Amino acid sequence: MTLYETLCAELAQQEVGVYEVSLLPRIKGLYSDKIIWLNRNIETEREKACTLAEEQAHYLTSVGDILDQHKIRNRKQERLARRMAYEKLIPLRSFVGAYREGIRSRYEFAEYMDVTEGFLEDALSYYKEKHGLRVEWASYLICFEPLEVVELFDEA
Repeated sequence: MTLYETLCAELAQQEVGVYEVSLLPRIKGLYSDKIIWLNRNIETEREKACTLAEEQAHYLTSVGDILDQHKIRNRKQERLARRMAYEKLIPLRSFVGAYREGIRSRYEFAEYMDVTEGFLEDALSYYKEKHGLRVEWASYLICFEPLEVVELFDEA
């Protein structure tokens, strides 16, 4: 099952409808009242999955009409949904999993995670903002710039 199909199944269990419809080209997805609309012109299933994860986060966290991004509270809700999508689709453990699988490039990592390269770049920016250039996780050092994972050993 692809990531997109997995997300659709999760949303079906949460009784959230997902529909592909015609939207303005600049709008990739919208959420309201347990319905997610995805722009049918999104070209790849990977991009659909990335958009769907963000809209799922809006389902879980957003309140009211947040289309007007000039309002600070709306931008905060948008930012929260994006952060949740990054953490859902590219959790810290996935960096270690990719390293163990021999994945070394950003392109390979995006392929491995079934996300777009743009989504991966945005997620890396988010993690750098949250953790700095690196973070220790489960006996590994995850470096976000440059992207690499280093296994840590005890000096016993």
